[in-house]
Amino acid sequence: MARATQDAGRSTQGAGRRTRNEIAAALKETARLHAELPEAQRSKIAKAAALMAAALRSGRKIIWFGNGGSATQSQHMAGEFVGRFQMERRSLPSISLTENMASVTAIGNDYSFEQIFSRQIEGLAQAGDVAVGLSTSGNSPNVLAGLRQAKPMGVATIGLTGGSGGQMAGLCDFCICVPSTVTARIQEVHLTIGHILCGLVEHALHASAAPRTR
Repeated sequence: MARATQDAGRSTQGAGRRTRNEIAAALKETARLHAELPEAQRSKIAKAAALMAAALRSGRKIIWFGNGGSATQSQHMAGEFVGRFQMERRSLPSISLTENMASVTAIGNDYSFEQIFSRQIEGLAQAGDVAVGLSTSGNSPNVLAGLRQAKPMGVATIGLTGGSGGQMAGLCDFCICVPSTVTARIQEVHLTIGHILCGLVEHALHASAAPRTR
């Protein structure tokens, strides 16, 4: 019995070390990706923010869309614009195409899942708007279809993706790529990039407004 207890203890200790190592590795990798985001991608973030600010100054809106975790990040970012990020200011027009489940499911049922974003862009977007597609692979068919629909309508396009950008790279005015192939790590950096975009746009439009804390 004593030997079995000792073996169980060693097994538990080994599992604990593995867990701690996994935690440390994940934190180290996401920190590295944040800290070492290439200058070329940082430049694209600045240009994308300027594009968004120009659209909002002209009375246009920012449209976000993506699948799964990217869908919730789209809703998060749209909410930061409509509500507020760090400054007290007027609400800014921004929508996520994943919010209206009636539209998403109707389009998916009557047409195809691939058209759930393109169909909404056709009906909701206007020339001068900015469409932001999120896809960690850069190859999500419905995100690609949305970006393709935006172009001929005069809607500017921004992509948030991973790796080398996949097919999205050729469809966006600015395609911001996180240099990783791990979905979780890419999404973590996308969240940071989204917040940076919100902050840059807010500052550009309302530089004199007072910062707020939550």
